[in-house]
Amino acid sequence: MLRRDLVRLAGSAALGAVASPMLGPIWAARADGPPKRMIVVMLRGAVDGLNVVVPYGEAAYYEARSTIAIQKPGTDNGALELDGHFGLHPALQPLMAMWNDKKLGFIHAAGSPDPSRSHFDAQLYIENGTPGHATTPDGWMNRLLAALPGSRSPTDALSVGPTLPYILKGSVAVANLPLGPKAAAPMAIDRPEIASAFDRLYDGNDKQSEAYRQGRAARTQLVVDMGSDEQKMADNGAPPANGFPAIAGRLAQLVSQDKHIKLAFVSLGGWDTHARQGNDKGQLAGNLKALGTGLAVLQQGLGQDWNDTVVAVVSEFGRTVHENGNGGTDHGHGNVIWVMGGPVKGGKVYGQWPGLATAQLYQGRDLAVTTDYRNPLAVIAEKHLRLDDTALAKIFPGLPSARGDLAA
Repeated sequence: MLRRDLVRLAGSAALGAVASPMLGPIWAARADGPPKRMIVVMLRGAVDGLNVVVPYGEAAYYEARSTIAIQKPGTDNGALELDGHFGLHPALQPLMAMWNDKKLGFIHAAGSPDPSRSHFDAQLYIENGTPGHATTPDGWMNRLLAALPGSRSPTDALSVGPTLPYILKGSVAVANLPLGPKAAAPMAIDRPEIASAFDRLYDGNDKQSEAYRQGRAARTQLVVDMGSDEQKMADNGAPPANGFPAIAGRLAQLVSQDKHIKLAFVSLGGWDTHARQGNDKGQLAGNLKALGTGLAVLQQGLGQDWNDTVVAVVSEFGRTVHENGNGGTDHGHGNVIWVMGGPVKGGKVYGQWPGLATAQLYQGRDLAVTTDYRNPLAVIAEKHLRLDDTALAKIFPGLPSARGDLAA
């Protein structure tokens, strides 16, 4: 099975009608046209993918989750019908138009081949693109940025948040911007006398001087892009996901205004639901409502730019099939990846579905991983961003080109 097709993830002996046996190309890349861009949203804390894309067609799901299961479509606050076997969490209603337009798809039973259930380790491996190898010095999105054709701009890649995440660390400079009320507030470097002194200090041709100049240029451009109304954004002080609709609206504005932005990364917290996870209510539902609303805001805000944008939503690992004694779930393995955007051929739940019977679970407790999380990301890089196999091998070293050996 070839990576370039993102096909046959369901396998010839898989569920057939349950998970599409042929993905087909997830989109058709064009050789010309406007610049292409990719946005990655990372849900830190491990979202419960089984309550996001709900396998309501399996009795084992309801047997394992007597209090937190999402009920079947057609029931009060039940799942939103997707394909006869899977349903979507009801809090994600804002995304159903995207699903019906076939611009949203899911890849279930996806995740890292590394078995770690440590948030720290698993997030590192998702970000560095080398599962099981903690010493990789850079993130896969920085390597992706380095491989993109064309001249460099200070705002080619944008990290939304107060610090640069590992996924974007590397040799290529990246713009880092917290999209909160103080994002455009003056800094010491904005004072002319201080800026002039630093400009003289870093006027050489060395890498440090080059990085300084790129950072200065990026900040200047992004503050201009944001405009004076940045101060109007609300800081609600709630779990991080609750602020995503406002962040998504601002991000859409930035992308629409600055055509240099090719890559963007946002991470949201609050997904570690060991207790009081709830089903149609509770912590998970509240976070998903904000996430779904934010993604819909992003689509609307991008306007025509949505046609050339692909968004991937990932998390470090899934959660246990069985609920725990505190009305929550513990650290698991397999999860679901979301892919959406104008070029996406969605309206399907892709991937080989392994089932939830005890004998089918990973280590007797978790959804098994049948799709390496790097595969969909590599397809986006290849089909959407037009990178060849040589570039992909540098971005995701060690990623098999065939799918037969991806089960963890």
